[in-house]
Order: sequence, then C-alpha cells, then structure tokens
Amino acid sequence: MRPLPGAPGVAAAAALLLLLLPRARADEHEHTYQDKEEVVLWMNTVGPYHNRQETYKYFSLPFCVGSKKSISHYHETLGEALQGVELEFSGLDIKFKDDVMPATYCEIDLDKEKRDAFVYAIKNHYWYQMYIDDLPIWGIVGEADENGEDYYLWTYKKLEIGFNGNRIVDVNLTSEGKVKLVPNTKIQMSYSVKWKKSDVKFEDRFDKYLDPSFFQHRIHWFSIFNSFMMVIFLVGLVSMILMRTLRKDYARYSKEEEMDDMDRDLGDEYGWKQVHGDVFRPSSHPLIFSSLIGSGCQIFAVSLIVIIVAMIEDLYTERGSMLSTAIFVYAATSPVNGYFGGSLYARQGGRRWIKQMFIGAFLIPAMVCGTAFFINFIAIYYHASRAIPFGTMVAVCCICFFVILPLNLVGTILGRNLSGQPNFPCRVNAVPRPIPEKKWFMEPAVIVCLGGILPFGSIFIEMQWTSFLSAASTAIYVYMYSFYYYFFKTKMYGLFQTSFYFGYMAVFSTALGIMCGAIGYMGTSAFVRKIYTNVKID
Repeated sequence: MRPLPGAPGVAAAAALLLLLLPRARADEHEHTYQDKEEVVLWMNTVGPYHNRQETYKYFSLPFCVGSKKSISHYHETLGEALQGVELEFSGLDIKFKDDVMPATYCEIDLDKEKRDAFVYAIKNHYWYQMYIDDLPIWGIVGEADENGEDYYLWTYKKLEIGFNGNRIVDVNLTSEGKVKLVPNTKIQMSYSVKWKKSDVKFEDRFDKYLDPSFFQHRIHWFSIFNSFMMVIFLVGLVSMILMRTLRKDYARYSKEEEMDDMDRDLGDEYGWKQVHGDVFRPSSHPLIFSSLIGSGCQIFAVSLIVIIVAMIEDLYTERGSMLSTAIFVYAATSPVNGYFGGSLYARQGGRRWIKQMFIGAFLIPAMVCGTAFFINFIAIYYHASRAIPFGTMVAVCCICFFVILPLNLVGTILGRNLSGQPNFPCRVNAVPRPIPEKKWFMEPAVIVCLGGILPFGSIFIEMQWTSFLSAASTAIYVYMYSFYYYFFKTKMYGLFQTSFYFGYMAVFSTALGIMCGAIGYMGTSAFVRKIYTNVKID
C-alpha cells in the first residue's frame, strides 16, 4: 500500500506543533509548595480600565523593582504570547506560609517626568494585573481628589494569601498608603504578606472569579428558555410546512407515474421536479465556494471540540490555554477542511485541486494573521504589550506551512478518492434551462438579507451560493450589532482600542458567517438530495 502524498512529513509536523505549543503551566509547575519555598509574584500588564485590550508592560510606568533578583526560569506559551501576557518578576521576596510584616522594598525618585507618567495613568483610570500561582490579582494605580488638582499613588500592597494544605487557593490585594504626587520627592513602596488557612478546595479556587449569581437571575433563564423555544418553534414550523408541501407533491407525482406514456407526454413537469436537470449543476466559482464550505466545516469542528474540552478541563484556569488549545485543535482538524472542500470541488468537476487545497488551507489563517499583523503594527506604535513578538509570528507561520498544509493535503486526497465522484440522484442537463421569473421576495438578495435575522435574534436574547449566503448573513447582523455595542455600551476610545475591537470582531463575524454558511449548505444539500431521490425521474 503506497503512503499518501505528504504523509511522511505528518509525524514530523505534529512533533513540531507540540514543540511550538508547550504545556500551559508556568513556573508553578505542579502548584504545590513546601514550607518557606519560593512563591513568585509576577507583574503582568497595566492599562486604562475602559480599554481592556490596550495594555502595556507593568514597568512601562516608573514603578520600582524589589531587591530580589534570582528566580526560577519562566516558560511562556504560544497562547500567552498571542494574548499579550508580559510577565515580569516583581522582585518581592515571598515564601510559602511565611508572613511578611510591612516592609519597604524599593524607592521611587519622583522627578517631573515620572510624576507626569503617573498623573496620566491616574487620569485614564489605569489598573494593573499581577499573578501568584496563576491566580490573577488586580489593583488600581492611584486616584485623584474631587477637584482633579491633586493626584495620589497607592504605595502599599497588602497581600492576603489563603492556603489549603500545600496549595495556594486564594489571593487578595488591598491597596493602601495613599501618597500625594509631588515632583522631586522620594516615594517608598512597601508590601506585606499574610498567610491564612482556607477551606477552599484547589479545584474550586477559580470560582470566585466567575459570576455565580449570573444564572440565578430569572431574566437569564427566561432569555435562554426564550431563545431555545424560538429555535424549536421555527424548526417545527418550517418542518411542518415542508412536510405538507412535500406530501402533496409526492402524491401528485405518484399519480403521474400511474398514467400511460401518451398522457404523461401531453403534460409538462411543474414544481421543484421541473428543475431536476439543473438543481445539481455546479455552482459559479466552485473553487472559492468549496474552499469556504471546507473552512466552515473545520470551524464548526473546532468550535465543538474546544467547547467540550473547556467544559471538561476548565481551560480558564490557565493563562493562554484557551487560545493554545484552539490553535492546536484547528491545526489537528485540518483534514476536515481538506476532506469536505476537496470532495465538493471534485464532485463539481473542478480540475485545479491543488490550488483549491492551498486556498482552503490558508483562507482562515490568512484572514486571522492578516488582521492580527495589521493590529500588531498599531500595537508596536503604541508600545503596547499586545504587540506580537517576531518569534511568535514565525511559530504561527511554521504551524501553517508544516502542520496545517500537510494535514489539509491528506484530507483533500481522502475526500477526492472516497467521495469525490458525482452521485446525484438525477442527471444534469447539458444546457441550462431558462430560469423562470420569480417574485421579488424570492430573489437571492432578499433571501440573503432576511435569512440571518432569525438566527441572530436567537443569539441576541434553492442550492449552492443562496443556501450558503442566507445562513452566513447572520454574521452581518452580529457585526452591525457590534457597532451599537461599541458606541452605546462601552467607554472605549483611541485608535488602538477601536482597531483592535472592530478588527477582531470582523474576524469573528467572518468565521461565524463561514461556519453558518457551511452548515446551511450542508443541510440544504442533504434535503434537496433526499427529495429528488424519492421521486422517479426519467
């Protein structure tokens, strides 16, 4: 048995992917400590409260560093790098179960330039994030007086750390020591650590960061129940209408089959049987169409798998693990893209299958990477932590060329060989028949515009391109709603936040549209194939 083309490199490609996606744990490998063992306080990012994605390195503000220098090595994951996680050691000496009385750990020589930096941060409501044993901690830089004339910096970090056995299960920060910002003065930064025994289980330590009261409100349950019943009602209504229509058509066509040949020849075909010779005709632009269908099937598979893994593994407890998992699953499911896209292209008579494979493999990665790299230039201009390092860009490109492409090739070859032969239930006419004039509400443009309203409403509280676009149009309404949300529900501002928000919302909406379009086409194709299979056609 000959190996499939590209298969010899699949194992090496998979190994490369595993190397590029190291395990999500940081220095706190097993989250267990011995008494008086080193506990690292990582300083992550700082940024304006209303622009959550506009983040900078913590020490981009003129904070000072503690005296401790030597720590264990830290490994950053690909997901953390893509999300802008910039962990830097605080320099604070913290040991497991060892209390620290209030002590000064560094001193800021506050000249005019440093004061202006702190004043700007306080005016824009800057907040910062830290980590202890992967548990996030948030604090605010400072505050202004009621008149907005004097500005104060919080200089004392009071840490209370809860432990259960040999594990850290809770961390709380209290900011105290409000000091007025006056140029040419010295500000002492201090901290204290208080360890206390806790009954919180290690598996439940992230529950405090969730919203336990969200599902306790009746309005949320009513909204979920309303969306669910709306979907059930629409599916039932459409199914009932289709079944009644089909039963009548089947009875009429069965009656025709009982007539002799002369009577049958005197009559003309009508209804959906009338277009049986054209309904399975290849779509216009089959190359891009099949690539979109393959990409949509892959996105659906990735979404389903990541949701299941997140429910089982609690991915939110590890920094960057959700994104790392999504990248790994997307690369691993590349054969799904190749199989469905390649087989559909072959059934439609496509001959440039290598070109289709390349387009299908790089359609989504090119869209995501193109948007990310564009926003990355803005992030670099702002010196933001969201700027993607060059090494991370190389890693992503290696995943695309050495993992996604070979696996997509395998899927394409399997799809062409296993299900690439046309198996239509009726023949396709050599010459397309004229399309009868339709009413205005049956035009493809109207169907596309109206087709996505009802699915979007559930989210919020004919074949080929029409079936794809009518389902994909849900994404248009989602993106339109994002404009309303940005201007009326948030306090975001600035070029960086605006480009970040609308750029990635465009990526999300496009991916949602491709996934919905692929599902819409697959469902429509199965339905049409089924009804024509049950009708005798000469």
